[in-house]
Amino acid sequence: MSNIVNTIKDKVTGKHHDKPSQQPHQNEEEQTFSIQPHPAKTNDPRDLQPSLGGGLNTNPEVGAFHARDPHVPSPQVINDLPPPQSREELRARAAELNNE
Repeated sequence: MSNIVNTIKDKVTGKHHDKPSQQPHQNEEEQTFSIQPHPAKTNDPRDLQPSLGGGLNTNPEVGAFHARDPHVPSPQVINDLPPPQSREELRARAAELNNE
């Protein structure tokens, strides 16, 4: 099986193992390598991973968590609110909900 693969590869690349060349290629240049700066700013490996669009910072629906000032409702909304309930009323409602 690998013999077939090697034969196909030789035909595609133009190399033939039947005629080995005795002389190295004169026109090939020596490879050069250089040191590149590392892209990380910290030692955290998550810094190198691309952002996939998740998390609280990229989701506009959770932008309210990054709000600066408190929300002050309009006077119309304030007037439409029911009066606050007493502790006894809240305890009775909680007991009613817990029994269901």
